[in-house]
Amino acid sequence: MLRRASGLLARPILSARARSFATDLPAAQTADETFVKTWKKVIPNIDPPKTPLSFMQPRPPTPSSIPSKLTVNFVLPYASELSTKEVDMVIVPATTGQMGVLPGHVATISELKPGVLSVHEGNEVIKYFVSGGFAFVHANSVADIIAVEAVPLDRIDASLVQKGLAEFTQKLSSATTDLEKAEAQIGIDVHSALNSALTG
Repeated sequence: MLRRASGLLARPILSARARSFATDLPAAQTADETFVKTWKKVIPNIDPPKTPLSFMQPRPPTPSSIPSKLTVNFVLPYASELSTKEVDMVIVPATTGQMGVLPGHVATISELKPGVLSVHEGNEVIKYFVSGGFAFVHANSVADIIAVEAVPLDRIDASLVQKGLAEFTQKLSSATTDLEKAEAQIGIDVHSALNSALTG
């Protein structure tokens, strides 16, 4: 009886259809056929509206071998710092710690914390201080980095960072409301990260 029960319990797990990975899906764009068919049945006189899929570019195929370079797009709300730049590696300040991204990196989405983003190309290293954002690493060796604010590290004035850190520390000690405390703490976190980026 017990053997039969364990066999019945295991059967649905073994026969369950495996979910396909993103890399197994076709790279070519496919039309939303079900929506279009339903639309034509209900309103045959009017063309169906475009779905978000019709505005998206087809995903490039995942290469069969690992490329030698990583393609990086680094975007701010007001500017594009790097656009389809081929580099050897980027190191991003993820909330879980520093994350190095090389060609062939597994697809990942990571939230960024205040810290240093470094772009490595040969012997040249360009460093930016980012205040936060997201890094999207795709399976086809493309990394999209979106930051709220970014400044090249060599353009940051260390004396102003120390002054800002002192001001926000003073604000935190004199804060009376939760909002004031939260704003002061954010200022301390950002200026502490700036300070450690400059000194370390």
